[in-house]
Amino acid sequence: MTLKEKKKETHNPHKDRSLVLRFRAGQNIVITLLSFAFSVGATRLFLELTGYPKLGGGELHIAHVLWGGLLLFAAALIPIIFVNDWAATLSALVAGLGVGLFIDEVGKFITSSNDYFHPSAAPIVYVFFLLTVLLAFQVRQNRPKSTRSKMYEIMERFSEVLDRDLSAYEREELIQSLVEVGKSEDRKELSALAESMKQYLQTQNSKVRNIHPNFLDRLKIALIKFERKFLTRPKLRIAILIGLLGSAIWSLVSPIFFFSISKNALELQIFYEKLISNRLVRNANGLNWFETRVLMEGSLALIILIAALLILLKKEKIGTWLGMISLIVAITLVNLLVFYFEQFSTILLATFQFLVLVLIMRYRNRFILNK
Repeated sequence: MTLKEKKKETHNPHKDRSLVLRFRAGQNIVITLLSFAFSVGATRLFLELTGYPKLGGGELHIAHVLWGGLLLFAAALIPIIFVNDWAATLSALVAGLGVGLFIDEVGKFITSSNDYFHPSAAPIVYVFFLLTVLLAFQVRQNRPKSTRSKMYEIMERFSEVLDRDLSAYEREELIQSLVEVGKSEDRKELSALAESMKQYLQTQNSKVRNIHPNFLDRLKIALIKFERKFLTRPKLRIAILIGLLGSAIWSLVSPIFFFSISKNALELQIFYEKLISNRLVRNANGLNWFETRVLMEGSLALIILIAALLILLKKEKIGTWLGMISLIVAITLVNLLVFYFEQFSTILLATFQFLVLVLIMRYRNRFILNK
């Protein structure tokens, strides 16, 4: 038998190695995002408060990029070594902390002078964070599941059976998923396996305890209860209006300031010299970028005010849509320039805008799109 014939004989035409999302992939990517944001913010705040201390002596300086790399290495090792359900969650947390420490020093690696404070560092960190947010939205997006992906999810969740950490409601969810797999037509060979697993869970009924939900599940339940009790339609509408007005006023600060000093040639000259001394502007193109930032902030502020007015006039569908689009543009485009000129102080603005955007999206999903 030739080598080609042997390969043909051992080839499995039914093999399927397409990618399958983990059951808690959406939850874990959010944990990575939050720990990433905390890592960058806490690092910058700590260094600012302590006067940028040097760790090491003489020629040695142990930069925090090394600690970031160490944490990233640990995050990679954890799911490789351990199969437990918590391993992926811990890996997500450690990875976020590590990448925050790592990317925070990007200024040193994009300049020949190893300039940690280079103005371009802040927008680069922000872009990296936005790309991770985009990935999180893609991962958390609801999409149809094949029988194979459902079975992967069941196998992953069965680890709680082995750990004796399966609560009654989780057991019912697993049984329902197994029923769906058993009824599927595309992978009939899995029906027997699903039926056996379902029967096993049903026989364990008396052994399943009313286990208290873990911290993340308790947090989800608390948020749902808070939303239903306090974020009613009128209250959420008022919160959105306040958020939009706050975003608009905040965005108008720079345009109003620039417009006020532009009337005085001396004040304008002093302001330009300050930008140059802070290395935020190096030539005429730099001034054009600053003026572009002012123009974009002012224009978006007016659009946000229009969105708030439409919501106030009960034109909620178009008003919330306009507010949502305006905030997305502000977060993804305008803030890049704001981060360059204002550096990491813009974190507060971006966080506020993101929270208002989340409120608008929840409002549309609960009260407008699901009518």
